[in-house]
Amino acid sequence: MVELLVRRFHQEREGYTIATSAIPFNVLEKIVWHKELEIQTDRDIAHLESLPIRDFVDSLRCSPYQPALIAEVKRGSPSKGVLRAEFDPVAIATAYARAGARAISVLTDAEFFGGSFEYLAQVKRAVAVPVLCKEFIIDRVQLDWARAFGADAVLLIAAILSNQDLQDLWDYAQGLGMQVLVEVHTSGELQRVLALEGVRAGLQQGRGAIGINNRDLRDFTVNLQTTIDVINAVSAAERESLFWVSESGLFTRADLDLVQRAGARAVLVGESLVKQTDIEAAVKRLLEG
Repeated sequence: MVELLVRRFHQEREGYTIATSAIPFNVLEKIVWHKELEIQTDRDIAHLESLPIRDFVDSLRCSPYQPALIAEVKRGSPSKGVLRAEFDPVAIATAYARAGARAISVLTDAEFFGGSFEYLAQVKRAVAVPVLCKEFIIDRVQLDWARAFGADAVLLIAAILSNQDLQDLWDYAQGLGMQVLVEVHTSGELQRVLALEGVRAGLQQGRGAIGINNRDLRDFTVNLQTTIDVINAVSAAERESLFWVSESGLFTRADLDLVQRAGARAVLVGESLVKQTDIEAAVKRLLEG
C-alpha cells in the first residue's frame, strides 16, 4: 500500500526517498495526490463479462527490423490540454490496429487526461491486440479495476512508488494474469527496479517490460537521449535480457530508428498520432517513413 498521502521524491546516493509534503510541488505530485483521494472515495469494482487476457510482451516481439508500436488513446494532457475535441476511443483504437499497432494503450485517468476505465473496456472489446491500462497506479484496487475492465497489461511508474509498493503491485498484477510495463526515467530508477529480485526475474522471463519515459513527469520536458542513456546504464548482457520500450516524444520514423539503435524493441506513441485527422495514415507514415 502507498505509504503517504502526498509524496516528494529527491535523489539520494542509494536511490530515492519519500518525504512528506503538505501540498503538491509539481504536476506529478498533484496527480498522485488526487489518486489517493480517488481510491479512498471509490473502491467498488465493476463486474464485466469475462474478457480474455492477451500476451502483451509477446505481441510486441513482431520484427527485428523496426520497433513494435504501442499506440495510445488519450483525450488530453496537463501540458497540452485537449488533443482531440471529437474523441471516439473505439474509432481511434481500431484505426491504430488496422494500421499495424501491436498493442493499444488507454489512458484511464479522468481528472488530468480526460480518460476513463470504460474507454479501456470499449477498446478491449473492439480490437484483437493487447490493451495496456495507462494509469497512475498506487494501490491494488486500481489493478482490480484494470483487470475488471479488460486490461492485459498495466503501467507501474517507479517514480511514484517505493520499492516495497513496486514489488507488491508487480506481484498482485501478475497474480491477476496481467503483465507489467515498469516505467523509469533515469538510470537511478532503473537500478532501483532491477534491485528488486522478483521484478527483475519476471522482466527477464518476459512477463513484463521496461518503459523509458523520455518525458520528465515533473516538468514535462522531453529528450530522446533519455532512452539512450538509461539503456546504456546497464551491461550488454543486461540490455539483451530485457525488453525495452521507449515512451514519449516520438514523432517520426527517424525518432524510432534512433531509439531502436539504442536497444528499444517497442515504442509508445500517443500525442503525435491522436491529433491527426487521418490516424490510420499517420500510423503508416510513422512506421514506414
